[in-house]
Amino acid sequence: MIERRVILVRGTVQGVGFRPFVYGLAVELGLAGLVRNQTGEVHIEVEGETMQLEEFLRRLRASPPPMAIVDGVSWSVVAPRGVAGFRIEESRGEGIGEIVISADLATCEDCLRELFDPLDRRYRYPFLNCTNCGPRLTIVTGAPYDRQRTTMASFEMCGECRREYEDPGNRRFHAQPTACGGCGPRLRISWERHGNPHPNPLPEYRERGQERDGAGALEEFGRALLDGKIGAIKGLGGYHLACDARRADVVAELRKRKERDEKPFAVMVADAAMAASLGEISNAEAELLQSRRRPIVLVRKREVTSLAEAVAPGNPYLGVMLPYTPVHHLLMRDLGIPLVMTSGNRADEPIAHEDEDAMRRLAGIADVFLTHDRAIQVRCDDSVTRIVLGEESPLRRSRGYAPQPIAVGFEFKQPVLAVGGQLKSTFALGSGRRAMVSHHLGDLDHYAALLAFERDVELYRKLFEFTPAVIAHDLHPDYASTRYAMMLAAELKAKTIAVQHHHAHLASCMAEHGLSGEVIGVIFDGTGLGTDETVWGGEFLVGGYRLFRRGGYLRRVKMPGGERAIREPWRMAAGYLMDAGCECEALRRRVDPAAWRTALKMMDRGFNSPLTSSAGRLFDAVATIAGVRDRVSYEGQAAIELEWAAARGEQEAPTLALPRRTKGGDKNYSFDLSPIDDGFGWEVDTRSLIRGVVEEVAQHTPIGTIANRMHETMAAIVEAVCVRLRKATEINRIVLSGGVFMNRLFTERATGRLTDEGFAVYRQRIVPPNDGGLSLGQLAVAAALIGDEKE
Repeated sequence: MIERRVILVRGTVQGVGFRPFVYGLAVELGLAGLVRNQTGEVHIEVEGETMQLEEFLRRLRASPPPMAIVDGVSWSVVAPRGVAGFRIEESRGEGIGEIVISADLATCEDCLRELFDPLDRRYRYPFLNCTNCGPRLTIVTGAPYDRQRTTMASFEMCGECRREYEDPGNRRFHAQPTACGGCGPRLRISWERHGNPHPNPLPEYRERGQERDGAGALEEFGRALLDGKIGAIKGLGGYHLACDARRADVVAELRKRKERDEKPFAVMVADAAMAASLGEISNAEAELLQSRRRPIVLVRKREVTSLAEAVAPGNPYLGVMLPYTPVHHLLMRDLGIPLVMTSGNRADEPIAHEDEDAMRRLAGIADVFLTHDRAIQVRCDDSVTRIVLGEESPLRRSRGYAPQPIAVGFEFKQPVLAVGGQLKSTFALGSGRRAMVSHHLGDLDHYAALLAFERDVELYRKLFEFTPAVIAHDLHPDYASTRYAMMLAAELKAKTIAVQHHHAHLASCMAEHGLSGEVIGVIFDGTGLGTDETVWGGEFLVGGYRLFRRGGYLRRVKMPGGERAIREPWRMAAGYLMDAGCECEALRRRVDPAAWRTALKMMDRGFNSPLTSSAGRLFDAVATIAGVRDRVSYEGQAAIELEWAAARGEQEAPTLALPRRTKGGDKNYSFDLSPIDDGFGWEVDTRSLIRGVVEEVAQHTPIGTIANRMHETMAAIVEAVCVRLRKATEINRIVLSGGVFMNRLFTERATGRLTDEGFAVYRQRIVPPNDGGLSLGQLAVAAALIGDEKE
């Protein structure tokens, strides 16, 4: 029997070779019809015998192209037309599906073979790509995804590229960025600083003018790096600053110019073998490194490497990535050395992605610029991730991941925009049963980052034809993202929903795991405004998407100087020491006496000393008392270095507030758990912990041992409170979220204790546990509050 079926396919099905896949499948099965892209979906019409149509549908669902993600397939029967042949039609703007744009993909193996094949017409062409790789999000200007709606629109294809592009049997069929050396983008090198010609520092370079393009640009840039120069290189989503990672003097100069004193740099290496020479890489880490996403992967650093210590000073871990564009592959193959490859910006500004802006902002940092004439439409930093307990644990979700939709177990009754928090900013769009979390945007404390945030929200709204009816934001009224939400809501006449910071963390972890009902949430981070207007951060929450109760928290202490205590953790140490009624002479000797007295007076008088339950600030305080550091040059540095000290110290350490196991098997903890005033939950008394640290310091216990005991104590606290909450609520599911769970050692120990107690433990694997995941949680809470479904 002859039938004709109209099939609609939704998901990540544009820009990933889906139409040529459909064409090939239809031809193989002897089916007639057509396929085309339309807004948010792929439209297919197939005509033939019923058995072949059923096989077509089965294989459509079961074996799509590698980078495609099929979220749904629907079909209906129409009258046969009796036409022969199968064709691919031009895209149309019609359709009712949700628009999905693929993330940028690393150069595939087929393209790499061409890149290094002297007989291939694209030999060493720095912008080759095909349907299976290359830029996507970063070049797109509109939907559906076609060449005229990308930044490749101005490059007219030559005859050979056009033939490949129009041949359904070619892997470059409708590969929108496709080009070759005769018709595509070109590299350009420029020696400039502060807008003026840079004095030529390499005498072997002939006078060819200050700006050159063509085949020699890459070779000249590579020679400059080998000569000790600092270069700016235009990548997929923005500019990198690059230099020889082996040379201490050059790395130190980059730190000076970039105003980045101690925060680790990432390193790009040519291949997995070079990566293994620098770090101890597990199979899971190697798989991540070589994946199409090509993130920066944090691995344990080998004791002896070729790297300058200044690349990651004092850090037992190293951020490593492999090349992910042809330019990177050519550069790394030519040089054969590890390169620092860090974001092209000053301090905490957004990464530069426009050529003129890069020349202006990176002047005085870079000696030489390697750029090209393909515009970047969407700036996108490198993603950063790691493996914890055998699973991926992202720290920054951006290039290669965003804007891949996240399937959620609930439905958005209205379109929702969530604007995230203040730090590690992301925003998210929610519609249907999907959440689309943006790329990483940085800290909105910086005006340039705020402008980038506002620009990219509008860009996503345009790309995805998205008008929110509801805008979710943080409870904190002074966050820049909150102010933006209020402004945009007034403009669009949209409803706003304020979501408490730690509730959003809980909901974020629930949403990515598809959980419903209630859970116990251990939400440990730096700061977030609580419902009682104090600064939360060491929270045990019980609840779900709609509601939560505070089932416990760390004892609140004063935070002298407010946010200044984040940059000067000795202030937090002063707060905890005052609360515990003890002193640390070693710390007092390190801190200016007048500053110390002022901090004590501030706390006595309650001036600019908000109460906080923050776990992040507790880790800071212990790090300071133990002698790790008194001031930081980047957020969380003291706590991070305490973890490093623990990683280098005694591994089998008792806790500071010693948990003891009785003959009956019950655990008895010397730290107190006091009932909260309203009768539900417990306050964790941290004073014995602080006294234990002070005692260890007085006995000259090694910092590594103190750090290990601190981590074990905090894991014991998590276990103790969760066991009590389970008895009170009969809830056995735990979600772990918040920036403190970026601490690998603490996460492993807390998870281990909870698992041993029989809990089902959920950690974040799709979005970061830090504030980069807040927008997903805000979406989930908003969806529950506006929906009709019951948990």
